[in-house]
Amino acid sequence: MDQYIVIISVIGLAALGMAWMPAFTKRTGISYAILYTLAGVLIYLLFPHLLPPADPRKNLTYSMHLTELVVIISLMGTAIKIDRPLKWKSWQSPLRLVTIGMVGCIFIAALLGYAFFNMGVASALLLGAALAPTDPVLASDVQVGPPNEKVRFETKFALTAEAGMNDSLAFPFVLLAISLCSLGEKPDVNLWEWLGYNVVLRMVVGLGVGYLTGKLLGYIIFTMSDKFNVLETRDGFVALSLTLMVYGITELLHGYGFVAVFVAGLTLRNYEVGHKYHDKLHAFTDQSERIMLAIVLILFGGSLLSGVLAGLTWPMVVFSLMFLLLIRPLTSYLSLIACKQVHSTEKWVISFFGIRGMGSIFYLAYAMKEAKFPFANELWTIVTFTILSSILIHGLTATKVMKYMEARFAKDIK
Repeated sequence: MDQYIVIISVIGLAALGMAWMPAFTKRTGISYAILYTLAGVLIYLLFPHLLPPADPRKNLTYSMHLTELVVIISLMGTAIKIDRPLKWKSWQSPLRLVTIGMVGCIFIAALLGYAFFNMGVASALLLGAALAPTDPVLASDVQVGPPNEKVRFETKFALTAEAGMNDSLAFPFVLLAISLCSLGEKPDVNLWEWLGYNVVLRMVVGLGVGYLTGKLLGYIIFTMSDKFNVLETRDGFVALSLTLMVYGITELLHGYGFVAVFVAGLTLRNYEVGHKYHDKLHAFTDQSERIMLAIVLILFGGSLLSGVLAGLTWPMVVFSLMFLLLIRPLTSYLSLIACKQVHSTEKWVISFFGIRGMGSIFYLAYAMKEAKFPFANELWTIVTFTILSSILIHGLTATKVMKYMEARFAKDIK
């Protein structure tokens, strides 16, 4: 059989299946991430030599850019569906999750990685930074619905906003791990320079580019189009175009593209909050994301057969389960204690559903390209097993738990 024909057939079939997956998940309570990962395993068992290699370790550039693309599309879709106004009081829960909760999660995971596996400081920090962010790609089952949804639900809002923000806030820690790994080869590495440049300056550039481009596009779409008919558009692909443009410009300016994409989406969303055009923008990004996700999950399923889990040990299994069931829930819950407007039950549910996914693979592939980490294979094994465990644990519980929580805590908005 011709390899090209097999590849396009698999992509077409996987993309077609995604048309029914949200309804299937809603009806059965089983996340489509589980089904597509399993499909990837079966497809690679049947056609091992007719599909592209799925081992992320053997083609870091391929792994990095594929996951990067699906993450930025997901960030735009996440931003566009958030209806909450940009006020400190309204955004307390996700801000606490990404500042207190995620930073605590990074350092506890790094300490345990250092203690469990005798990793160096750089490898242990990379482990914590790669695993800490809640993934915007695989977290759709616990996120808010489309724009202009007439329901306010703190649990889903907190998880949605956290997934949108924390990918970019984890990046400085990945860069710190790279800097520490390079200290032996480049003794002139300055950690104060890392703090000023990688934490402050690049974040400011990302925020600035995202805000300005989102504001400019909002002005063109919602204000200028009323005066000049030639500027009127209702095409959904504008959201995808904005995603790629903002990400590219920000990275060229050495800012954080993830920050810029999410901020641009939020700024555009808040320009005309009740406008129906946001529904079309969200629909296009959601469909694009699901097509990309179908491909990535099949490759992830295939990677499980590539030997990436060959070095799995019981301490790695214990660490991954501790991370998902103890470290993430406790650090996140502690970060939310001061949020009086969030019920304690909601705090526990928010803390539990820290879904790991494609962002972790991106960070790991990026770091491995930039520096030679001595525990590279162990890092890939732990991160891959943690993602797989998250897909299974959260994928089997998210729909049912969210349905219960929505019935108990959701409020209608007039």
